[in-house]
Amino acid sequence: MEAWRGLCLAMVIIMLTGRGEAQLKQNFYSSSCPNVESIVKQAVVTKLNQTFVTIPATLRLILHDCFVEGCDASIMIASPNGDAEKDAPDNLSLAGDGFDTVIKSKAAVEVVCPGVVSCADILVIAARDVVVLAGGPFFEVELGRRDGLISEASRVTGNLPEPFFNLNQLNAIFAKNNLTQDDMIALSGAHTVGVSHCSRFANRLYNFSSSSKVDPSLNPIYAQQLMQACPQNVDPLIAVDLDPVTPQIFDNVYYKNLVGGKGLLTSDEVLFTNSASRRRVNNFAKNPSHFNKFFANAMVKLGRAGVKTGSEGQIRTDCTAFNS
Repeated sequence: MEAWRGLCLAMVIIMLTGRGEAQLKQNFYSSSCPNVESIVKQAVVTKLNQTFVTIPATLRLILHDCFVEGCDASIMIASPNGDAEKDAPDNLSLAGDGFDTVIKSKAAVEVVCPGVVSCADILVIAARDVVVLAGGPFFEVELGRRDGLISEASRVTGNLPEPFFNLNQLNAIFAKNNLTQDDMIALSGAHTVGVSHCSRFANRLYNFSSSSKVDPSLNPIYAQQLMQACPQNVDPLIAVDLDPVTPQIFDNVYYKNLVGGKGLLTSDEVLFTNSASRRRVNNFAKNPSHFNKFFANAMVKLGRAGVKTGSEGQIRTDCTAFNS
């Protein structure tokens, strides 16, 4: 009877958390590749010493991966026909340094543990490491993912947050991945590092509405600075720091910027202008420890989205190609 109760409880847990999520665990490779996290960290440090872009590029990569086919490294596949996930319009601005970080980390791991660690897990570890290396919180990662077998550009549309989204749209797309509004606000804090192109926010500077040339939620001085950086009809590929104050430090200044009307994207500033999310933004702006805690928890939850485990998927030898 006790064994039957235990089996029933296990089945309930699996049904509630999702079959793949239930099989993820810390130290998944404790026997098969015990040094995997230190190997990945060294590869990330080496890459970071080459360029700071490693940090925001890797962070952005994990969200773009997990929100489409789940956290299965489908974003890594390179297609000779230009029709893989990474080729979708919403992914063309992903910096190559994020991909390179995963590829080099995988190569280092393969030397020690060939055919054991998935590219999906390596991306999750690398994303945690870049947060820590930029001054953010350390958190234990759950591992045990397998790499997906589908990577199609057509599947990306409608699955990623856009810079013009309002709060309801943001909540809806994060909820599809079992993430709450608090998770969404915390993960938006990744914009404390990185850049965005002029084309992603120019609508807030020029002819915003019939009654206002500039988005009134923008701090006027900040708006002028943005206009200088991104004059009308300028090259849309010019990039501006998402956090104009501490762009290379992972901290809570992003939220202080929102309070001061210095959120670069509409989807940033709406977190403060909408009363339904303003309280949490104020909390993160005043309490960096609260932000760190929420961000770490949200990253772990993000890493559970749509995972493949057990006999699903495969362990790729090369992150950019399905095994032959």
